[in-house]
Amino acid sequence: MHASRDPTEDHRSLFSLPPGALYLNTASDGPRLHAVLQAARDAINHSTMPWRLDMAGWTARIERVRTLASRLFDGDAGGVALVPSAGYGLSTAARNVPLWPGQAVLVLEGQFPSNLLPWQRRCREVGAQLVAVPRIPGIDWTEAVLATLHRNKDIRILALPHAYWHDGALLDLDRISEAARERGASLVLDLSQSLGVLPADVARWQPEFAVAVGHKWLLGGSGLAYLWAAPQWRAEGEPLEQNWIARTGRDDWRFPPDAPPPYLDGARRYDAGGVADPLRLAMAEAALAQVLSWQALPLSEALGKRTAALRTALDNRGLGDWLADGHAPHLCGVRPPGDRLAAVAGVLEEAGVIVTVRHGLVRIAPHLHVEARDMVRVADLMARAA
Repeated sequence: MHASRDPTEDHRSLFSLPPGALYLNTASDGPRLHAVLQAARDAINHSTMPWRLDMAGWTARIERVRTLASRLFDGDAGGVALVPSAGYGLSTAARNVPLWPGQAVLVLEGQFPSNLLPWQRRCREVGAQLVAVPRIPGIDWTEAVLATLHRNKDIRILALPHAYWHDGALLDLDRISEAARERGASLVLDLSQSLGVLPADVARWQPEFAVAVGHKWLLGGSGLAYLWAAPQWRAEGEPLEQNWIARTGRDDWRFPPDAPPPYLDGARRYDAGGVADPLRLAMAEAALAQVLSWQALPLSEALGKRTAALRTALDNRGLGDWLADGHAPHLCGVRPPGDRLAAVAGVLEEAGVIVTVRHGLVRIAPHLHVEARDMVRVADLMARAA
């Protein structure tokens, strides 16, 4: 009798990947969907006749993309802005969330620069301090964050991810957000390595802002990210830039010289100029529609089967200690002994396995184009290098 086939493996045909390559690098750039490629081709073809793109059709697509993205947060399209990058969105947060001299911003040691650099600058501007939570062996990020928050009474803002970008280590944002509220501290989230796979419970976490790029787990193109703003920041926040697209006068181009027209409703005030171009919007709309269709699997469980298959295969080859516990279902880091890292990386590259090797880790980030047997093959290659 044959083993039953994992039904999520049937989604492999939705992706466009060259033969002979095993792409495990979604955490850097998502694999391309056929539907997204077709949307991009159509947009490029239409761009040869720009006079046929009317304002109403263009703004309607902007709002469709906004609405789709909002379903990954709280379902309110008025809470989402379209911005070019995580760094842009987090710089918007850093500009708005109150921070005073002597207060502190908490980040993780080695945190991705998009959620570090804006806070470094803000702290320098106001005379606040940056507190980096160290990675301590045997203590997970959640406990380390809570311990640091308990010790340092000056912490006013916690700027954190849901899944750590190096190795997918998960943070318990339920516990962290509760502790932050008890202290009267604000939470700002970079969900670039989780949104689309892990639920973003903004109603429970109550962040001030949350952002995610569109080209990783959301499978769209580069240059378009989604900034979610809490209700109070939809009415009073200050955007990074002043542009016509975020103003009520944009339809007839009448901007009086004595005073600007009001901002559009909600988080639309943070919309960045230039990001809502037809190509990026078309790719984003197709990608978000597909990602949302997978929420019923759920996607986290489906991708968790891939990383679980890798863990089992490594265990069976005596390499189980290479893969740490506590990682996200879709993202993990394999840490070979230091003297074998180069060999492991070389064997994978020679076999056409695309990963990121950084900071002593081989980062594994599969999507639904990957099957469990592919992960067994990866474990075989690593065992060969070991």
